[in-house]
Amino acid sequence: MSPALILVGADKGGVGKTTISRALLDYFARQNIPTRAFDSEAPRGALKRFHPEETEIVDLTQASDQMRVIDTLATVGPKVTVVDVRAGQLGMTLAALRDTGFLEAVRDREFGLGLFHILGPSISSLDEIAATQPFVADAHYFLVKNHINDTTFFEWDPATYKSYFSKVKSAVDVTIPKLNELAYEQVELSGVPFTDFIENKTTNGKPVNNSFVLRGYVRTWMRNVVAEFERIKLAELVAAKAKRAAA
Repeated sequence: MSPALILVGADKGGVGKTTISRALLDYFARQNIPTRAFDSEAPRGALKRFHPEETEIVDLTQASDQMRVIDTLATVGPKVTVVDVRAGQLGMTLAALRDTGFLEAVRDREFGLGLFHILGPSISSLDEIAATQPFVADAHYFLVKNHINDTTFFEWDPATYKSYFSKVKSAVDVTIPKLNELAYEQVELSGVPFTDFIENKTTNGKPVNNSFVLRGYVRTWMRNVVAEFERIKLAELVAAKAKRAAA
């Protein structure tokens, strides 16, 4: 498996980037794919709260922290790196990947790049698609509609919806279903990965007594998320990079 960088981001806040990052880390763990993560919500680190062992906090506006992420892709054990990009930093991060030559390396199949672009309900959020287009020609580009907060994503206006989504021909839609509000709240309060909440344990493996009902809601939600990731062949996309690099 050649190194793969997966960015989860948007230039707008409040669209559920960290939720998707957490779901990705749970998914790769289920697939037995070693993964590390970076949380650029410095200094708070929302992702690190849920996945403390895999996650480091970085400031992606600093070249030194960009080096911590990019320069180590080929030297660390985990071959998949997930970066939860702070709101407002997606464009800057993609520009840095371009300016450092990383996008050229992706084009030459030295690295793999995936972008989970989390959409919001506003036109300004959809405008990000056009701004992102120049950076994703050789990436796996996923436009994510995260229904965790009942967003409608312009389904009421199909013409507007299609006009924006058609701007990137290679884009793949990903839909994250809604999770019961109380169940989501309890996972947030527990501060553990979704899988650990389902399995009734803390991050250090100690047993707890989460609600059977709420664990059931999270289990069903996670099953649907995994099915969505499998629909887009996420694990195969990561593994396929190694085959191309070895060819």
